[in-house]
Amino acid sequence: MAGMSVSLTALEGLPLVKAGDDLGAMLAEALRRAQIVPADHDILVVAQKLVSKSEGRLVNLADVTPSARACEIASEVRKDPRLVELILGESTEVVRQKPDVLIVAHRLGFVMANAGVDQSNIGRDGAECALLLPRDADASAARLKEHLDREFAVDVAVVINDSFGRPWRKGVVGVALGAAGLPALIDLTGTADLFGRALRVTEVAIADELAAAASLVMGQANEGRPAVHIRGISLHAAPSPAASLVRPKEMDLFR
Repeated sequence: MAGMSVSLTALEGLPLVKAGDDLGAMLAEALRRAQIVPADHDILVVAQKLVSKSEGRLVNLADVTPSARACEIASEVRKDPRLVELILGESTEVVRQKPDVLIVAHRLGFVMANAGVDQSNIGRDGAECALLLPRDADASAARLKEHLDREFAVDVAVVINDSFGRPWRKGVVGVALGAAGLPALIDLTGTADLFGRALRVTEVAIADELAAAASLVMGQANEGRPAVHIRGISLHAAPSPAASLVRPKEMDLFR
């Protein structure tokens, strides 16, 4: 899947993204500014916030009227009822709730805190706002890939990443919300190990590994490096979307 070395380069100097901005063009310009000439099999990992902002997913909380259910849950989890209303609107199921914690099943299948509704690093212009996840992150990744492929006459891959907490470990890690142009999940079942024993259940979450690696370069606070170029990985399996990483509920032993 990879050579002996992989390079990750943050694209600096990206301007703040607004609704309606041509994110593909902005990323292409950032690559040129970094003097990177994209090649086949290169991968661009893009922070979810860039995509959501460009797609107009910023919501002014002043425009949100919380429902009775949102108010009831908000009183238990100690969150703004308007935020809870947005979270419920993005979710299909409340999985767990307790003071300061609201875990839901997002409509795209992710089991996550707050349905990804976030107020950090979004810019407010004096208003109290929240940012929602893209409506379809795989489709968003596909559009960015199409733009970059056309712009540079190459075949690149795009991963849209976000920071997730994990139920049995502390801390957040980067995971893939969307992917295009690469196999998000590779099934190694039947492949021999070092001693010739066939692997029985091994699957590799390639898109998540790329998302986590890029997060190391992006940072999690005020670094301002929301896109990372990756080179040195060649994946030969058929492309699959990030949706293939979502474990179906009927296979989830903990719900």
